[in-house]
Amino acid sequence: MCHVIVTCRSMLWTLLSIVAAFGELIAFMSTDWLVGFPRTPDAVFGPHHGATTAGEAYRPTLGIYGRCIKLPHLKRGILCGPYAIHFEEIASGFWQATSIFLAAGILLLCAVAFISVFTMCFQSIMKKSIFNVCGLLQGIAGLFLILGLMLYPAGWGADKVHLYCGPEAAPYRAGLCSMGWAFYTAMGGICAAVFCRVFSAQAEIATSSDKVQEEIEEGKSLICLL
Repeated sequence: MCHVIVTCRSMLWTLLSIVAAFGELIAFMSTDWLVGFPRTPDAVFGPHHGATTAGEAYRPTLGIYGRCIKLPHLKRGILCGPYAIHFEEIASGFWQATSIFLAAGILLLCAVAFISVFTMCFQSIMKKSIFNVCGLLQGIAGLFLILGLMLYPAGWGADKVHLYCGPEAAPYRAGLCSMGWAFYTAMGGICAAVFCRVFSAQAEIATSSDKVQEEIEEGKSLICLL
């Protein structure tokens, strides 16, 4: 018989698991990791990047594999898309490593987010607490994400970055660029994943408490506890 067990702690853990997974996924896909120095559309491909010639100045953005720029002939605004069609075309070897670690971490977080929805009905898997198993996966994902974010600034010395951040850009020095919201979102996702790893133990305790066992013995199939 399936017992649907819902507690405040287990629901909070489930919601945070979903938020962490989607936050990291959105950040990884975004182009707003680095915000370049102001320039005009004509200056993007001109000999003097950042020159303030005719046209309205804007700030391009550069992601791990994508970018947003404004072309001189483009009338409808800024064009966003991938600059790297193949994995080998990513700007830096460090960014390639970052992509691998982030993708592995996000894959684990998405798997846990999917499984967490079903923890209301299934509290164990192979005789082990599903919360503890998911918490372990979230901890591993957090390590992958931390490694990815640590390697990311090492790629700021790439030629591609120089086009957006100026020649002063170097590993762990962003030059004329500033950090975009995607970088901070990725950091927030890591914090959420680490918190979920710790909080999974509380969710497991809440769903296996004496009060829950008493209601199961009373024959209830839907158990909701604050």
